[in-house]
Amino acid sequence: MTALKFAVPLVALLVGGWFVYDGMRALQKGDYTTPSSGAHAGQLGPWAKLVALVGIDPRGMPMKIAHIALGILWLASAILFVAKPHLGWFALFVSSVCSFWYLPIGTLLAVVELGLLFTSQIRNLK
Repeated sequence: MTALKFAVPLVALLVGGWFVYDGMRALQKGDYTTPSSGAHAGQLGPWAKLVALVGIDPRGMPMKIAHIALGILWLASAILFVAKPHLGWFALFVSSVCSFWYLPIGTLLAVVELGLLFTSQIRNLK
Protein backbone atom coordinates (compact mmCIF):
# COMPACT_ATOMS: atom_id res chain seq x y z
CA MET A 1 0.00 0.00 0.00
CA THR A 2 1.46 3.34 -1.00
CA ALA A 3 1.71 6.21 1.46
CA LEU A 4 -1.37 7.94 0.02
CA LYS A 5 -3.47 4.78 0.19
CA PHE A 6 -2.42 4.49 3.84
CA ALA A 7 -3.05 8.18 4.62
CA VAL A 8 -6.65 8.21 3.34
CA PRO A 9 -8.04 5.66 5.83
CA LEU A 10 -5.75 7.01 8.57
CA VAL A 11 -7.32 10.47 8.34
CA ALA A 12 -10.77 8.86 8.32
CA LEU A 13 -9.96 6.80 11.41
CA LEU A 14 -8.68 9.89 13.20
CA VAL A 15 -11.76 11.99 12.42
CA GLY A 16 -14.26 9.16 12.89
CA GLY A 17 -12.65 8.00 16.10
CA TRP A 18 -12.81 11.49 17.55
CA PHE A 19 -16.46 11.99 16.61
CA VAL A 20 -17.47 8.67 18.15
CA TYR A 21 -15.35 9.22 21.27
CA ASP A 22 -16.52 12.76 21.91
CA GLY A 23 -20.16 11.98 21.13
CA MET A 24 -20.16 8.95 23.43
CA ARG A 25 -18.43 10.97 26.15
CA ALA A 26 -21.09 13.66 25.80
CA LEU A 27 -23.84 11.04 26.15
CA GLN A 28 -22.23 9.41 29.18
CA LYS A 29 -20.87 12.44 31.05
CA GLY A 30 -23.25 15.09 29.80
CA ASP A 31 -20.76 17.21 27.87
CA TYR A 32 -18.10 17.09 25.20
CA THR A 33 -14.38 17.30 25.80
CA THR A 34 -13.52 20.93 26.55
CA PRO A 35 -10.45 22.69 27.93
CA SER A 36 -10.31 22.39 31.73
CA SER A 37 -8.37 25.61 32.28
CA GLY A 38 -7.46 28.83 30.57
CA ALA A 39 -9.47 31.42 28.72
CA HIS A 40 -11.57 28.77 26.93
CA ALA A 41 -12.25 26.51 29.91
CA GLY A 42 -15.54 24.67 29.48
CA GLN A 43 -16.19 26.18 26.06
CA LEU A 44 -16.93 24.26 22.89
CA GLY A 45 -15.14 25.06 19.67
CA PRO A 46 -16.32 27.44 16.95
CA TRP A 47 -18.50 24.67 15.51
CA ALA A 48 -20.93 25.19 18.41
CA LYS A 49 -21.66 28.77 17.34
CA LEU A 50 -22.23 27.62 13.77
CA VAL A 51 -24.75 24.92 14.67
CA ALA A 52 -26.46 27.28 17.14
CA LEU A 53 -26.93 29.78 14.29
CA VAL A 54 -29.08 27.23 12.46
CA GLY A 55 -31.11 26.51 15.58
CA ILE A 56 -29.41 23.35 16.87
CA ASP A 57 -28.44 23.17 20.53
CA PRO A 58 -24.74 22.18 20.46
CA ARG A 59 -25.07 20.38 23.78
CA GLY A 60 -28.45 18.79 22.99
CA MET A 61 -29.14 15.11 22.46
CA PRO A 62 -29.61 15.39 18.66
CA MET A 63 -26.14 16.93 18.30
CA LYS A 64 -24.55 14.25 20.47
CA ILE A 65 -26.18 11.56 18.35
CA ALA A 66 -25.09 13.38 15.18
CA HIS A 67 -21.49 13.26 16.42
CA ILE A 68 -21.68 9.51 16.90
CA ALA A 69 -23.48 8.90 13.59
CA LEU A 70 -20.97 10.98 11.66
CA GLY A 71 -18.12 9.19 13.40
CA ILE A 72 -19.57 5.82 12.44
CA LEU A 73 -19.95 7.05 8.85
CA TRP A 74 -16.26 8.00 8.78
CA LEU A 75 -15.16 4.67 10.28
CA ALA A 76 -17.35 2.61 7.95
CA SER A 77 -16.10 4.66 5.01
CA ALA A 78 -12.49 3.93 5.97
CA ILE A 79 -13.20 0.20 6.08
CA LEU A 80 -15.05 0.39 2.77
CA PHE A 81 -12.14 2.29 1.20
CA VAL A 82 -9.73 -0.50 2.17
CA ALA A 83 -12.09 -3.25 0.96
CA LYS A 84 -13.56 -1.58 -2.15
CA PRO A 85 -11.66 1.62 -2.96
CA HIS A 86 -14.06 2.97 -5.58
CA LEU A 87 -17.06 2.72 -3.19
CA GLY A 88 -14.99 3.84 -0.22
CA TRP A 89 -13.83 6.88 -2.21
CA PHE A 90 -17.43 8.04 -2.58
CA ALA A 91 -18.25 7.31 1.08
CA LEU A 92 -15.21 9.29 2.23
CA PHE A 93 -16.17 12.13 -0.07
CA VAL A 94 -19.61 12.25 1.58
CA SER A 95 -18.09 11.97 5.08
CA SER A 96 -15.75 14.86 4.34
CA VAL A 97 -18.46 17.13 3.00
CA CYS A 98 -20.68 16.30 5.97
CA SER A 99 -17.89 17.41 8.34
CA PHE A 100 -17.30 20.94 7.07
CA TRP A 101 -19.37 22.36 9.97
CA TYR A 102 -16.97 21.00 12.61
CA LEU A 103 -14.77 24.09 12.82
CA PRO A 104 -11.81 24.28 12.91
CA ILE A 105 -10.13 20.88 13.02
CA GLY A 106 -12.93 18.86 11.41
CA THR A 107 -13.08 21.30 8.53
CA LEU A 108 -9.31 21.17 8.09
CA LEU A 109 -9.16 17.37 8.17
CA ALA A 110 -12.13 17.12 5.78
CA VAL A 111 -10.28 19.37 3.33
CA VAL A 112 -7.11 17.27 3.76
CA GLU A 113 -9.12 14.10 3.10
CA LEU A 114 -10.69 15.63 -0.01
CA GLY A 115 -7.24 16.69 -1.19
CA LEU A 116 -6.01 13.11 -0.79
CA LEU A 117 -9.09 11.69 -2.49
CA PHE A 118 -8.59 13.89 -5.53
CA THR A 119 -4.96 12.94 -6.11
CA SER A 120 -4.59 10.97 -9.33
CA GLN A 121 -3.17 7.97 -7.48
CA ILE A 122 -6.24 7.64 -5.24
CA ARG A 123 -8.81 8.78 -7.82
CA ASN A 124 -7.73 6.04 -10.24
CA LEU A 125 -8.04 3.14 -7.79
CA LYS A 126 -10.28 0.37 -9.02
